[in-house]
Parts: sequence; structure tokens; C-alpha cells
Amino acid sequence: MNRLKLAVVGAGALGRHHVRILSGFEDVELLAVAESRADAGQAIAAQFGCRWVADYRELTGCVDAAVIAVPTFAHEEVAADFLECGVSLLVEKPLAPSAAGARRLVELAEANHCLLQVGHVERFNPALQAARPLIVAPKYIRAERISPYAFRSTDIGVVHDMMIHDLDLVLAIADSRVLHVEAFGVCVMGGHEDCVQARLRFANGCIADLAANRASPVSRRTMQVWSAGGCIGIDFSTREVVHYSPGPALLYGTPPVERARQPGADIDQLKAEVFGTMLKVDRPVAPAGDALTDELRSFVDCVACQRPPLVSGRVALAVLTVADDILAAVQNHQWDGNALGPRGPELYQPERRKLAG
Repeated sequence: MNRLKLAVVGAGALGRHHVRILSGFEDVELLAVAESRADAGQAIAAQFGCRWVADYRELTGCVDAAVIAVPTFAHEEVAADFLECGVSLLVEKPLAPSAAGARRLVELAEANHCLLQVGHVERFNPALQAARPLIVAPKYIRAERISPYAFRSTDIGVVHDMMIHDLDLVLAIADSRVLHVEAFGVCVMGGHEDCVQARLRFANGCIADLAANRASPVSRRTMQVWSAGGCIGIDFSTREVVHYSPGPALLYGTPPVERARQPGADIDQLKAEVFGTMLKVDRPVAPAGDALTDELRSFVDCVACQRPPLVSGRVALAVLTVADDILAAVQNHQWDGNALGPRGPELYQPERRKLAG
């Protein structure tokens, strides 16, 4: 069996998991982990039996593929060096700090005939896999992704850090051109936006509301998708899926509102019939599996078989284009009657401005 020669660049919080998982694939020869921090790089390489290098450029000529898990600001430079050497890549999300950088990487990959996959790992979430066949012609999507501040990914804001996951899913589910973007946000911890609310309007009439907050006291990753066939709720954390759809009593019986108006109507009984009788409640079982493992398995298989990845560079570029539009809308939103302007010096921080007088 020809084993795929592979390297991981970056041994941070996520890079460690890439190394751990790939080291267990029988058809992968994990040659090395590249990490500028000697202590972290040497420790992970020793644990999983591979070579450590401080400079990733030592590996560009000796691997078939690589996983890029460095901070976002370095994605473009590191990925470009590998792509120029004809190395196929899985680049963690977001593909680059901006759509312009992502476009450069896509063009490099195509010019050098490299496979370019982007780590939008929620595509492989078992809950989404269970829900996806039930989603047909969506009319409204609501996504919420919130968590406490993790003090990681501080080089980017919540749009590129967290909302990017839901942007990818929403664009895939809506399957239509974005016509209009509205958004506002606030900076809580300093440096970048930490809470953002966005609304997307699509050419097919679908509307999507996305909320991302990385300064929340609780964690939640959920999505609701509404269509003529009912409503699907997805919990990406618990892997729970619930599907509400019109039952025969609602489709073919006397409308509930008319029943409630009839003399002597039993309102309590009608309430009890809403879920289960009027509205069918199905709970599809999510398949077993780990999303990151499945993503890496897919990457290795795509490289070996020269098959297009589920999330290609061009797909990720489309996501980043909308992300850039959201960030521009956040910067241009008026707080207290004042617009910050594109790429203003600071996002709205109400308490700090108040204290500053």
C-alpha cells in the first residue's frame, strides 16, 4: 500500500488533534510536525512518533499533502509556499484573513493542480448529516453560535472565528446568491468584534439570521431551518436533531383555529394535540463518528483518489466574501448616530466610551 506522505504545520490547540488523528491512519505516513515553538513541537512529535521541524519550508519538497493549522494571519503565506511546490492542502478555516488572500490561494492551487480543502468541520458534524436530507427549499434559517471567551484566535474577530462555520452552512443550505447583507456588532474584550448579528437575504427569497458571540457565559451551537415541509432544529453540540412537520390532522382535518372557535371546544385538549398529532415530531438519529476525524479521512481520500473535496477553496472563498461584507456592515453601522466608517479604528465599545467621557 502506498502511504500518503503528510505533514502538519502548527501544533496548537487544533494542530495537536490533527497530529493525533492522522498518526492513526494506516494509509498515512505522518512525516513531520512543523512548529516554531520548540517545546510544543518536540513534545507532540515525540508523542506520536514523527519528526519535528521549526521551519515548515523544510517540508515543502518532501510531502504529498499537508494540514495547515497555524494562526489565521499566517494562512496565506504558509499555504502559498506549499501550493507553489505542488502540495495539496487542508487549510483550517478561515482560508485566509480576507477574501483577497483566499482568492490568491485558490488561484495558486488551480495553477499548480493542487487539491485545496478548507476546514469547515461542521460539514462533517453527525447532526448535520442526519438533518441534511430533510432540508428542502429553505425559507428561513436562524443560526446561533455562542461561547465564553477562550483567549485563543485573538488575531481574528468572532466573524472569522465562529460565525464563519454558520456562514458556510447557510450558503450551502440556501443554495442561492446573496443579495443583501445587514450586520452590527460590538467589541467587548478589545481588538476585534466579539458579538455580531447578521442578516442575509438571498435571491431565492430565503432569509438567514446569524448570531455569534464569544463573550457569553454559556455555550450553544444551534440552527433552525424553516421550509414548507416544516421546521428542523439542529444542536451541533449535543448532536440532537428534531423535525416538526404538518401531520395528517393538520393537513387534511378541520383547521385547529376553527376547532377552537366551536362551542364547547376543549382548549386544553387542543393544546395537547399540537405536538404529536397536528405537528409530527421526528428525532432522526445522528450517525456515530467524530467530525474532525471524518474531515481528515475525507481529505486523505480526496488526495489519494484525486476527488474534489466537500469544501473546496472556491467554496471557502465564497464564504469569506460574505464574511468581508458582514465586517464592512459592522464597521458602517451607526451607533449613537455615528458611523464608524469602513475599517474604522475601533468597534463600538459602549462602556469604554462612556468611561472615557
